[in-house]
Amino acid sequence: MHSNHLLLEEPIRMASILEPSKAGFFPAMTKIVGTLGAKSRSVEVLSACLKAGMSVARFDFSLGDTKYHQETLENLKSAIKSTKKLCSVMLDTAGPELTVVNKSEKPISLEANATITLTPDEGQEASSEVFPINFGGLSKAVKKGDTIFIGQYLFTGSETTSVWLEVDQVKGDDIVCIVKNSATLTGSLFTLHAAQIHIDLPTLSDKDKKVISTWGVQNKIDFLSLSFTRHAEDVREAREFLSKLGDLSQTQIFAKIENEEGLKHFDDILQEADGIILSRGNLGIDLPPEKVFLFQKAAVYKCNMAGKPAVVTRVVDSMTDNLRPTRAEATDVANAVLDGTDAILLGAETLRGLYPIETISTVGKICAEAEKVFNQDLYFKRTVKFVGEPMSHLESIASSAVRAAIKVKASVIICFTSSGRAARLIAKYRPTMPVLSVVIPRLKTNQLKWSFTGAFEARQSLIVRGLFPMLADPRHPAESTNASNESVLKVALDHGKASGVVKSHDRVVICQKVGDASVVKIIELEG
Repeated sequence: MHSNHLLLEEPIRMASILEPSKAGFFPAMTKIVGTLGAKSRSVEVLSACLKAGMSVARFDFSLGDTKYHQETLENLKSAIKSTKKLCSVMLDTAGPELTVVNKSEKPISLEANATITLTPDEGQEASSEVFPINFGGLSKAVKKGDTIFIGQYLFTGSETTSVWLEVDQVKGDDIVCIVKNSATLTGSLFTLHAAQIHIDLPTLSDKDKKVISTWGVQNKIDFLSLSFTRHAEDVREAREFLSKLGDLSQTQIFAKIENEEGLKHFDDILQEADGIILSRGNLGIDLPPEKVFLFQKAAVYKCNMAGKPAVVTRVVDSMTDNLRPTRAEATDVANAVLDGTDAILLGAETLRGLYPIETISTVGKICAEAEKVFNQDLYFKRTVKFVGEPMSHLESIASSAVRAAIKVKASVIICFTSSGRAARLIAKYRPTMPVLSVVIPRLKTNQLKWSFTGAFEARQSLIVRGLFPMLADPRHPAESTNASNESVLKVALDHGKASGVVKSHDRVVICQKVGDASVVKIIELEG
């Protein structure tokens, strides 16, 4: 994977671009989050998605009820069993989402320059003259000249399925708007987004809390995607809520930045959250188009330096209906990888798209190509400089392991960890080879029963670039002194050989704790 490592900064022989790429065991180091829905919930399709490279399954609770999502999850579990490929679960909250209900479900056509009234009177029927909305406070938040977007698939950027309104006047609770573009809206529910306007609704709604405390607890979700995160306090409140729900105290919170408010408080949110989702769909409405790239590059850089996963959305929208992405989209995916993104999140493309498996496969191939020209050396130096001196003990060990692995051209870094922190720190330095995170389960008790930790930690590394987990057998010692004894290291190496990551005579860098000390060692495998 790393032997043919080029740099874009070096001269590339143009003809070499046409040479077919060698397939690695892992589709890519960059992870793929797939949103599951109508077109991606059968065991057959899910098995193919896992094989194509999906490692995180996202369940979007803006659509579908708990029963629907439970059926999908049961199918996912069957697919995991049959493919033997790990996959983690992300619950995406609805958050303070503003909607228009079209009870008749008849298509509604709007003409440019016409007027339409938005009213909180939900008893009214949606028509080309009036839209009932689910939030009574909007009239107090907007003023003449403000922009409001409405559409079934609002954030695809398609002007034929979304409408742009300009506030003309506020009459009590009603808002009279001028229609700026002609469009036909279809379906029973339209999403509404008021650009750059504070919506006075809680980030975790009562509906979200109910879903988390029932479906989330029942399924021990690995990640909570917190929609419309606007302040660090939102993350703290969500964490406090999760901490009271038993196993969910270990669930990681990914803050979804999707409006101007979240952007302004980004640094504080990053400190509190376990990872960040750059929701370019919504944000692309609040930000001028020419500023979106700047936010992405700055946000990904900040996440990289903090060692927290950065997830980018809205990359191959056109694959919702087409087998191939546009050239711009293919370049966009590659640029996200070169920026340092950990994972690419697919929404409509896998949820209702016609080609969920092909989309995952295509994105994986683009990521793998971009990883080959990722300037690891420059990235490494920048990260070390950012961390500064004196380095913490763990940070020093992690950076040394990566530097050693690159110098000796190791084929893999094996890291023994119980919390997963050491493996994440190694991945933070973006080694050119995969990091096999061997999670050693720990025994814990609540005075009533014994249980092992480890499953959460293993699954949560499935969103970190370059990190591939393996859950060790707690009966095996991490290192054996007796040659006949089956050590975890031997098991890990055997796993590496079976999966094609490690071959005879390869060098492997191992990072583990021996007593109180952390040790980095290099071993050369026998023939």
